[in-house]
Amino acid sequence: MNNQSNHYDVIIIGAGAAGLFCGLTAGERGRKVLILDHAKSPGEKIRISGGGRCNFTNLHTTPADFLSANPHFCKSALSNYTPYDFIALVDKYGIAWHEKTLGQLFCDGRSWQIIDLLLAECRKNDVTLQTSTEITTVTHREKGYSLETTSGPFSCESLVIASGGKSIPKMGATGFGYQIARQFGLQLIDPRPGLVPLSFDETIRTALESLSGISVEAEVRHGRTCFSEALLFTHRGLSGPAILQISSYWHEGEQIRINLVPGIDIFQQIKQSKQDSPKRELKTALANWLPKRLAYQIASEHPNEKPLGEMSDKVLRGVAERINDWRVTPSGTEGYRIAEVTVGGVDTAELSSKTFESKKAPGLYFIGEVIDVTGHLGGFNFQWAWASGFAAGQYV
Repeated sequence: MNNQSNHYDVIIIGAGAAGLFCGLTAGERGRKVLILDHAKSPGEKIRISGGGRCNFTNLHTTPADFLSANPHFCKSALSNYTPYDFIALVDKYGIAWHEKTLGQLFCDGRSWQIIDLLLAECRKNDVTLQTSTEITTVTHREKGYSLETTSGPFSCESLVIASGGKSIPKMGATGFGYQIARQFGLQLIDPRPGLVPLSFDETIRTALESLSGISVEAEVRHGRTCFSEALLFTHRGLSGPAILQISSYWHEGEQIRINLVPGIDIFQQIKQSKQDSPKRELKTALANWLPKRLAYQIASEHPNEKPLGEMSDKVLRGVAERINDWRVTPSGTEGYRIAEVTVGGVDTAELSSKTFESKKAPGLYFIGEVIDVTGHLGGFNFQWAWASGFAAGQYV
C-alpha cells in the first residue's frame, strides 16, 4: 500500500478504556496513531460503568485482585502504572471524585468526564479516532499489517487489539479479538461470562421466588476463594457484589457455599433461644438474625409445627447449616447479556508481559479485556485497562 495518508505507525482496534489509553500513550511518544471502532461513540462501557459515575480505579489494586491462568503476568504492568498515576491524570483535569467503599473510586459527576479526559489527551497527542468503522480483513505483511475496513484500507507497523471481550453485546461487544488471535495462531483460554448473576433451575427458583429483592451481607465461597459482600435474591437466582465476584471463579456444575450471617453461630443462637423461649416458633426466632421473609422461607423448609422447645438439636443443626453453610449448585449464569466482563481470552503465554506483543506475530499486540486477565469487581478492570494500555503504548 503506497497511500501514505492511510499509513500509520500504530493502529488500535477498539476505542474503549484500554485502546484510548494505549493511543494517547503512544501519541505522547510522537507515534502516528489511528484508533478504529465499529461503534458510533468511543468509551461506551466507560459511559455506563459505576451507575453512570465510572468506578475508574481501586486504591488497593494488587495482582491478587486478578484472575488468570498465569497470575504473575499482570504484575509488571500493574507496577508500572498504578492507581495513583491515573488519579494524578484525573486531578489534572479537575475531575472531582470520591472513595465509595473498599478503595473504589468514582467520579462525583458523570462518567463522560473520564471519556472526555481520554479524548482530550488523544487530541493533544494528535491521535486520530475513527468510529463507525468495521474491520473486514487483517493481513500480515513484511513490515506490519494491512487492514481492509468499511472506511477504506489502512496499514501500520504495529497493530493493537483492544476490542474487549463478549460481555454486554448490546454495547457492541463481539468476539473479534479472539478471531484475530486465532488467525495468527495464538491460543485462547476459553472465554466465559464473569461478574455476572447466577441462576437456578426451576425447582430451586420456584422454592425461592418469594425472596426476590431481599439483600443480606453474606460470605460466598467457591473452593478456597471467598468474598464477603452483599448478596441479592432475584427472580432468577442470586446477584449482588458477593455473587458477581464468585461468578468469575464458578464453572457449570460446581457448587458454591453461602453463609447468610457471617460471624454468627446460628446453631448456638437457636439453642439459646430454645432455652430462653421454648414456646417460640422457629420462624420467629430466625427473624432475629435474618430478614423476615428469608427467615420464614427457611423455617418452611423444615415443616414442623412444634415450638423450639420440642425440636431436636439434630433438626436445629440442619436449620443452622442451611444458614451458615448453604450449599447450592447454580444451573448457570445470566450470560454475556449482562456480564460485566469476560473471563479467559488470549492466553498470556502467547504475549510478552512487558510489552504485550505477540510472541508469534511481531508487531501484533493485545491489551485489556481481550486477554486472559480479569479483575475483581470494584474498579480493578479499569485499572487493568490503563496499565495494559500504558505498557503497550510504550513499545508500539
